[in-house]
Amino acid sequence: MSTTNIETASRRFALKIPLALMSAALLTQPLRALAASSANQVSVWKTPSCGCCHEWVAHLRKSGFEVVTHDVEDTAPIRQKFGLNAKFGSCHTARLGNYVVEGHVPAQELRRLLREQPKALGLAVPGMPMGSPGMEMGDTRDAYDVLLVLADGSSRIYQSYTSKTSVKS
Repeated sequence: MSTTNIETASRRFALKIPLALMSAALLTQPLRALAASSANQVSVWKTPSCGCCHEWVAHLRKSGFEVVTHDVEDTAPIRQKFGLNAKFGSCHTARLGNYVVEGHVPAQELRRLLREQPKALGLAVPGMPMGSPGMEMGDTRDAYDVLLVLADGSSRIYQSYTSKTSVKS
């Protein structure tokens, strides 16, 4: 093989490696986008006429979550299906990955849940506390707790919000 043929072959080989790496990188981009999308996807079961559920969904979307809503007549069977005790109940039930999310949980706590990945059933804000996302009423704010619900049905405080705490988007 002449020097020219060796140089040409070397150049071709040197070009093939970066092209192969670039092709592999381009092919994995849709998979990364899909993984990122599904990690931020929240499925919400709510009644069609509940305005505060609509506002909570808007809060999640504003905070960068992709939200899919399902209108149902009663959310209690959904909670039961996901293994969440009725004592944690609120007006809507959601799924974020493998977690159950009940009630007006702030988006920042959902991001924290995804970041920390605790061994738990999910998060709950029982009832409908004023000032929680979706339950804004001017400057009126109730103190409330976001509960980490464990698989055995027990819970512990994950984050407390005072009547002076504001929720960040």
